Amino acid sequence: MPLPPCYHCGNKCESEEINIDDKLFCCNGCKTVYEILNQHDLCDYYDLESSPGTIPADIKGKYDYLDNELIADKLLEFNDGETAVINLFIPTIHCSSCIWVLENLDKLKWGIKKSLVNFPKKEVRVTFKIKDVSLKEIVELLASIGYEPYISLEDSTKSLKSQNRTLIYQLALAGFAFGNIMLLSFPEYFEMDEFWLNRFKPFFRILMFAFAVPVVVYSAKDYLISAYLGLRKGILNIDVPISLGILVLFFRSSYEIFSHTGQGYFDSLSGLVFFLLLGKFFQSKTYNFLSFERDYKSYFPIAITKVNRDESHESIVVNDIQKGDRLLIRNEEIIPVDAILINGNAHIDYSFVTGESDPVRKISGDKIFAGGKQTNGAIEIEALETVVQSYLTQLWSNDIFQNQYTKSIKNITDSISKYFTAIILLIALIAGIYWFKIDQSVAFQVVSAILIIACPCALALSAPFALGNMLRIFGKNKFYLKNAQVIENIARVNTLVFDKTGTLTSNRASEISYFGKELSKDELAKVKSVLKSSNHPLSRRLYTFLPNFKEQNITEFLELPGKGIEGIVSNASIKIGSSNFVEANENNTLLTEIFIKIHDEIKGKFVFKNAYRESIKETFDSISPVYKINILSGDNEGEKQFLSSLLPHDSELFFNQKPEDKLNYIKELQNYDQNVMMLGDGLNDAGALAQSNVGIAVSENINVFSPACDGILDASKFYHLPVFLKLSKLTMRIIIFSFIISFLYNIIGMYFAVSGLLSPVVAAILMPLSSITVVTFVTMATNFISKKLLL
Repeated sequence: MPLPPCYHCGNKCESEEINIDDKLFCCNGCKTVYEILNQHDLCDYYDLESSPGTIPADIKGKYDYLDNELIADKLLEFNDGETAVINLFIPTIHCSSCIWVLENLDKLKWGIKKSLVNFPKKEVRVTFKIKDVSLKEIVELLASIGYEPYISLEDSTKSLKSQNRTLIYQLALAGFAFGNIMLLSFPEYFEMDEFWLNRFKPFFRILMFAFAVPVVVYSAKDYLISAYLGLRKGILNIDVPISLGILVLFFRSSYEIFSHTGQGYFDSLSGLVFFLLLGKFFQSKTYNFLSFERDYKSYFPIAITKVNRDESHESIVVNDIQKGDRLLIRNEEIIPVDAILINGNAHIDYSFVTGESDPVRKISGDKIFAGGKQTNGAIEIEALETVVQSYLTQLWSNDIFQNQYTKSIKNITDSISKYFTAIILLIALIAGIYWFKIDQSVAFQVVSAILIIACPCALALSAPFALGNMLRIFGKNKFYLKNAQVIENIARVNTLVFDKTGTLTSNRASEISYFGKELSKDELAKVKSVLKSSNHPLSRRLYTFLPNFKEQNITEFLELPGKGIEGIVSNASIKIGSSNFVEANENNTLLTEIFIKIHDEIKGKFVFKNAYRESIKETFDSISPVYKINILSGDNEGEKQFLSSLLPHDSELFFNQKPEDKLNYIKELQNYDQNVMMLGDGLNDAGALAQSNVGIAVSENINVFSPACDGILDASKFYHLPVFLKLSKLTMRIIIFSFIISFLYNIIGMYFAVSGLLSPVVAAILMPLSSITVVTFVTMATNFISKKLLL
């Protein structure tokens, strides 16, 4: 009596010696995995998938080199001495159970904080505590449970992943078999009655069968596996009808050949798989060409302040950072490159990278990692390398910062595809029964043609192509979004909420006047030294306005959002901010003012005359008929009358708003089923931006990088806001129209297939053509509307 398969991996068991809990295992590796999962109450894993990966034969001592700190540092993305992050390529990731196990590593090994899987790239990102677990132990754990990582110190992982030629091999095999089967089928096509042809006809048919087997087993395996796994989970994915068509053709043809009742349809079968793979290959090439991720990363706007040799400052794009550059990192700014701290009090918040919110204190000479946020004034660093742009975008796209109020278009597409597939299967069944009673040979052709022609591939492609192309167009016009999903969220928005300072007003065109006691050069130098650390728009404007002085070292810097900043400069206490913050008895509350307090003495105030952005009146006039507009400002009501004249009568204006007031106001709107887009400066408005359905940071210097926002709008393109809003809505209409095109195509194709007028091979040619048609339509349509509106 044969032994049952291994409980863990499903492989053949050679003996009954390796067992536990009446469960049999093929090797000690599988037994170990079961014991680990059982010990940590993770045996639900076996309800998901029986074959998570491949167990390595021997891992003992294989990864000893990871104990070498120099080697480990080359692999780690982040290491602050306490917490480390490693991104590992796992070739054996292939299903939902793989994701489930790999994202529960924290339950298998003490010291692992969290692990996130990037399924398309077959990567797992592990965050762990260095004191509790080593990199070697993590890699050995992964290998022991069947997920041995591919590790290359020469960074050859990327080339390994990018050179996956499986699809090309599958396509080549299908094409080779298709051509040869067609050649062998010619005598059958013409029904030639010739002695030698009749004598070798059985041999030719066996050859056709031999060519067809690898087509089904290898070339078509992805469709069959995907359909099987989907059905096993109770999901009708788009590969189910394709797989049924392939299997129907194969078994019907095999029956005819071995029963000597016909030549079968191996030519149609091989042609079907060939054209399916050809369409898949074309779609992958087209998608790579239109890859919005590549384009949006290349336009990603984060900039940084570079300190030149003459101590002057200039703003540069992070891509231009070179090794050895001195960089100024202000309060709340993200560190874009690995660097050495030169001077300043560094309190680095690495929560974007590790999830740890407690700031890490660093001193001069310490290494600082990219992705950290300075939280204690300004510091100067020296870049150790050029920036890795994809690393910053990875931080921005972290799941921690994803909005929870939206539903993905992908889910909508999948839902449509699911019901669509069920309907197709029902139609195929009814048509098959009908034709089987009339002509059995026609019945199989009809069923196969229906299952192929009605594949909703075009339906599934229209949304990502339309949204992806529009994301690329937005990026070219200096409107940078986190991902394509944000466009759909923008299309749902019905309420716009604006901050005033730095959003509606321009930092570059304003008048500043000083009232109070005259400040000495030393006092001005101290004030400017404190202002240097702040990223608030008013602080930046005043910093630029003041004359150049030799700046002094600042200690104990503190910034209170919506109130002001303070610090100790050369033993002098400096406070800069609102009248309440410095405790000034100021009666005039209708001006934008910054008060200066030195050594508990209020010296005076700087008064700002705001300059509003170009075409702001026209911008509000364009959006007011469609959207409800509200203003939330941390400033006083000095310009309430002017703003009221720009806005519709039903608009609400709130002043003296603290950051928490703005956040609570957004929540209140959402409680009344409002979809809110918040536009702010990205600093004091971070909470409101994160709470809103869509948060957009409007920036002039584009060096304030905040994962809390969904997009960054270059201030020079603020007047294009109505166009961006309109394009988002039009993009969703294009997607819906493409759905209609796809449905019409399927209805027409179904008519001919049900009538028996469409062969499977012709259906296989038309199916990828329909996908290409839809992709071409959405791409051309989005390009057309954008050129028309953005001229």
